[in-house]
Amino acid sequence: MNTLPSISEHIDEKIINKVIQDNFAALAPYYFTLTSNWFVRAYDHWKDIDKFVIIIYLIHQDLVYFRQNGLKINYETFYEKKSIEIDKINISDISKDLGIPKESIRRKVIELEKLKVIKRIGKKIFVVRDTLYSAKAVDTLTEVANILHEFNKILIKENLVNEVYTVKEIILAIKENFSYCLYQFNKFWFIYINRWRKELKDLETLCIGMVVVINAVKNKDFNPKKNMRSFHKEVMGSDSRGVNAMSISEITGIPRPTVVRKLKYLIDKKYLHMNEKKLISFNAKDSAFITTKGMVNKNMVSLSHFIYKVFNQIRIINS
Repeated sequence: MNTLPSISEHIDEKIINKVIQDNFAALAPYYFTLTSNWFVRAYDHWKDIDKFVIIIYLIHQDLVYFRQNGLKINYETFYEKKSIEIDKINISDISKDLGIPKESIRRKVIELEKLKVIKRIGKKIFVVRDTLYSAKAVDTLTEVANILHEFNKILIKENLVNEVYTVKEIILAIKENFSYCLYQFNKFWFIYINRWRKELKDLETLCIGMVVVINAVKNKDFNPKKNMRSFHKEVMGSDSRGVNAMSISEITGIPRPTVVRKLKYLIDKKYLHMNEKKLISFNAKDSAFITTKGMVNKNMVSLSHFIYKVFNQIRIINS
């Protein structure tokens, strides 16, 4: 930090939300890339997204401790740790916080112990170093930085800031105050996951659906209006190509029979559409459209809060 930051330069959370609402089309490809890739990576490594979510939840308890005690840990120091120690594990708390039934949490924790991903000594639980390293937020960090960089570029156009940070500068700033930034991201991510879990029942279904969504959002022929309201309407049915079950299985690593079963659920619920060639596209109808629109709106409020916390922190670090 070269100079003391000015309070007047702090970007208000409501302004951030309005910028996102008005310029959603510019941010959407980066936002949906993050959400889709996160689930694909989680399944690819653990073959069970909930197991990875539990691991992230346990690691997050360390971040909560740092936050409560005013500690700021950088990226290198955080991942140098031999293991993460959680004083005690409460199955009921994990179940409540993650929206997963207690018996499922208990079973998955036992499975993680057998895999030596975590270990328990009395009431204490340890996330071992190899697990901590495998959960390293390398790709997620870059994807978050891409979102913040694009958001920063929009702020320039809106005359709200006078400097654009490169993706590399953003990554370095996040790494400098990593425990704080990861804490804020996890808070956003748990809210995001819980909303969709409640609606779709499991995260593998969301993972499959997100592949179809990103296929539409990144379609080179898709040219939506800037604002979020128009984007919602225009993205529906915009993908004339579609994607088949085999391709989704190859992208996600989820077995094809499981993909077919979960696609049927999403089609029956009118989130997705399948044409006569059995190609799947994103075209939510009726209550599914209303739910999707409402979910994205809520998630953008949560994203605004995350950006408010992290982008302003980046500006302080780079001031």
